[in-house]
Amino acid sequence: MDKVVATADEAVADVPDGATLAVGGFGLSGVPNVLIQALFERGVGSLGVVSNNCGAMESGLAVLLSAGRIARVTGSYIGANKEFARQYLAGELEVEMIPQGTLAERLRAGGAGIPAFYTPAGVGTQVAEGGLPWRYDGSGGVTLASPAKEVREFDGTEYVLERGIRTDFALVRAAKGDRHGNLVFNKSTRNFNPLAAMAGKVTIAEVEELVEPGEIDPDAVHLPGIFVQRVVALTPRQAADKRIEQRTVSS
Repeated sequence: MDKVVATADEAVADVPDGATLAVGGFGLSGVPNVLIQALFERGVGSLGVVSNNCGAMESGLAVLLSAGRIARVTGSYIGANKEFARQYLAGELEVEMIPQGTLAERLRAGGAGIPAFYTPAGVGTQVAEGGLPWRYDGSGGVTLASPAKEVREFDGTEYVLERGIRTDFALVRAAKGDRHGNLVFNKSTRNFNPLAAMAGKVTIAEVEELVEPGEIDPDAVHLPGIFVQRVVALTPRQAADKRIEQRTVSS
């Protein structure tokens, strides 16, 4: 039951080229930077990534993206990541954009063993009707577009069918975890990390504080250890390395 792995390098040692990854984080909050850096240093490439966004300010998934290691992104937000936009428009990157709530539920559904579900989000748009550019040719043309999805009416309202997401691996960051893999997330880091963790067939969690089994109140557990296969304890320096995406100060 002890799922602790000595190093991040050891934890990601079996992630191959072409693997699919569900990666937690919301902006710069709750991003598994140490595990991502370990993947970068291993030289893994052609990755398919499922994450709310694809890194920012040269951190998080932006490390892999800038190195050309990511082949496909499934997400809901590009934001101010200029390299993401450049690769997408240049035809170097395949991108599936999804409404944020739908992405969250697709991850949760995949982890819960639900193959598909209906949602009203996207009905009447290209999300349902198809035609969203997944890949450009670098000259403004579209070489691959999203397919149309099934739309069905329930009680007078139309809903679009969305598939649950399962990935080969998941990388997440938690504020606290025990040796059994039970995790606790802090504030907005809880937005996507538990859902990404559920979606991975092999889930690797970096934790800021490692405790012994029983030290976390069962009622305080945000994600049960059944969803986690490996735990990496961060050093105090790694745990304290948290960037601010938008700094605002008063005059």
